[in-house]
Amino acid sequence: MAHAHGHDHDHHAHDHHGHDHGHSHGVGGHHHGPVDTGDWRYAVGLIINLLFVGIEFGAGVWSNSTALMADAGHNLSDVLGLAMAGGAAWLARRAASQSKTYGYGKATVLAALGNALLLIFACGAIAFEAVRRLAEPAPVESGLIMIVAGIGFVINLGTALLFMRDQHSDLNAKGAYLHMMADAAVSIGVVIAGGLIWLTGWSLIDPVVSLGIVVVILVGTWGLLKDSVNLALDAAPRGVNVAAVRDAFLALPGVTAVHDLHVWGLSTTETALTAHIVHQRPDAGALLIEAQLLARQTFSIGHTTLQLESGVLPDCPDC
Repeated sequence: MAHAHGHDHDHHAHDHHGHDHGHSHGVGGHHHGPVDTGDWRYAVGLIINLLFVGIEFGAGVWSNSTALMADAGHNLSDVLGLAMAGGAAWLARRAASQSKTYGYGKATVLAALGNALLLIFACGAIAFEAVRRLAEPAPVESGLIMIVAGIGFVINLGTALLFMRDQHSDLNAKGAYLHMMADAAVSIGVVIAGGLIWLTGWSLIDPVVSLGIVVVILVGTWGLLKDSVNLALDAAPRGVNVAAVRDAFLALPGVTAVHDLHVWGLSTTETALTAHIVHQRPDAGALLIEAQLLARQTFSIGHTTLQLESGVLPDCPDC
C-alpha cells in the first residue's frame, strides 16, 4: 500500500466480516506539528523573570509599596507558569512508551489548565491586597515604584513577544504569552499609579488601579481556562468543526455513512481523529488515502485512525 503524504502507514492485512481496517499514524512518536514547543524561550523567560522577582520584591519592601510586592508575587506566579509550560513542552517531545502509547503530549494540556488556575489565584491575591489597602492607605515612595515597575514592563513585554508568534497554534504558548502580557499590563498600571500618586499624593490610586488590572487579567484568562478544560475533557480543539469533518467525509465518492467519529487534542498542538466510514467502493485503499489526505490538508489533523466498512450500514445508535 502506498504511503499517504509520507507519514501515514496503511495496513489492510485484516478483513474481519467484510470490514477493512485502515490505520493512519500521522505523528507517531515524533513531533511533526506546526510548532516546536520546547525551546530556549521558556528558559530565557524563566531566568530573567526569576531575577526580576527578587529585585522587585526587595524594592517593594524598601519603598513600603504593597503594589510592588503584589506585582512581584504576580510575577512569581508567572515564573511558575512558565516553568510548567516549559516542562510540559519538553515532556511533549518525549517519545511514546509501552504504557504511555500517546506519549506525554497531554502534559501540555494540563500545564495550560494549571496556568489558567494559577492566574486566577494570582488575581485573587492582588484583589485581596488592593481591597485591604483601600481601607488602610499607606504612604509610598512613588519614584522607586515607577522605576522598578517600568523595568518590569520592559522585561515582561520582551518575554511576551517571544511567544507571540505561536500563541494561535499552541495553547501552551498562548498561556505563556497571556501570562507575560498580563504582567506587562500590571507593571504599566503600577507605573501609572506611581506617577499619579507622585502628582496628587493620593495613595488610594494604587489599589484602585490594581483592581482594574485584575479585571483585565481575568477577562484574558477566561478563554485559556475554557480551551484547556475542553482539551482536558478530550473535546474537539477550538478551530476544528466536527460537523464539517463529518460532511467532508460523507462527500467523498462512494461513502454512504460515517459513524463513531471522534476528534480530540493529543496535546496543545496535535489533533487526533478516529472514524468508521461505510462505503460502496471496490478500491478501499484509494478511499483510505483520500480520507487521510482530506483530514490532513483541510482540517490539519495528522493523526487519523480510520476503519472502512464495506456494504450495508451496521446497526449503530449514532450513525
